[in-house]
Amino acid sequence: MRIQIRILAILLLSLTSWRCAREQREGKTAYSPEDFITENYLNYQDSLVHAWNMMMSDDNDKLLALHQLLVELRKVDPAENQRPLLRFESRLDQLHRIRYTQKSMSNADVIEEYDFASTVLVREILSAAELSTGYADNITLQQLVDQVRMAEERVENYRADYDDLVTHYNAFLEVNKTYLGQIGRDSLTKKPRFELVSIE
Repeated sequence: MRIQIRILAILLLSLTSWRCAREQREGKTAYSPEDFITENYLNYQDSLVHAWNMMMSDDNDKLLALHQLLVELRKVDPAENQRPLLRFESRLDQLHRIRYTQKSMSNADVIEEYDFASTVLVREILSAAELSTGYADNITLQQLVDQVRMAEERVENYRADYDDLVTHYNAFLEVNKTYLGQIGRDSLTKKPRFELVSIE
C-alpha cells in the first residue's frame, strides 16, 4: 500500500509536468510555477482525504464485525453468559466516542487511549468467541473472528501509508509556504503523524 501511494504521488507530479509542457508547446496559456504548486497542493489534499477515509473505513469494518460477533454470541451462548456480552457492547460503543480524528491525533495520548481500549477489547471478544459453545462448528463466528484479526493486522500498514503521505505533504508545505501563504490557503498547518505511536 505504501508503494502504491508513492507511485500515485509520482504519477500526479509527472502528469502535471507533462500537461504543463504540452500546453506550452501548443501555445496555450502558460502554465506557471504557481499553477503547478496549486495543483499539487490540491492533489495532496485529495490524496490525504482518500488515505484517511480508507483507514477509517477499515476501522469501521472492524468495529462492525465486532458488533456482529457479539450478536452471534448472544444467539449461541447460554443465558448466564449474556451479561459479559452486554458489557462488551457498551465498551464497543465507547470506542466510537474516543476514536482519534485528524486534529486530535496530534495528541499521542488520544491515540494511545484508543489503541489500548481497542486492543484489549478485541482480545477479550475474540477469546470469548473462541471459547463459546459450538465455536468449532459455527462458520459465522469463525469468519467474523478472522475478519477482525485481518483488520487488526492492517492497522499498522494503513498508518504507515498515511504517515508517508503526510511526510511528503509537510515537506511540500515547507518548500512552498511563501507562495501558498500569499494566495490565502485556509490552512498551511502541517499534519501530525502516527509515527512513533505503537498499537502493541
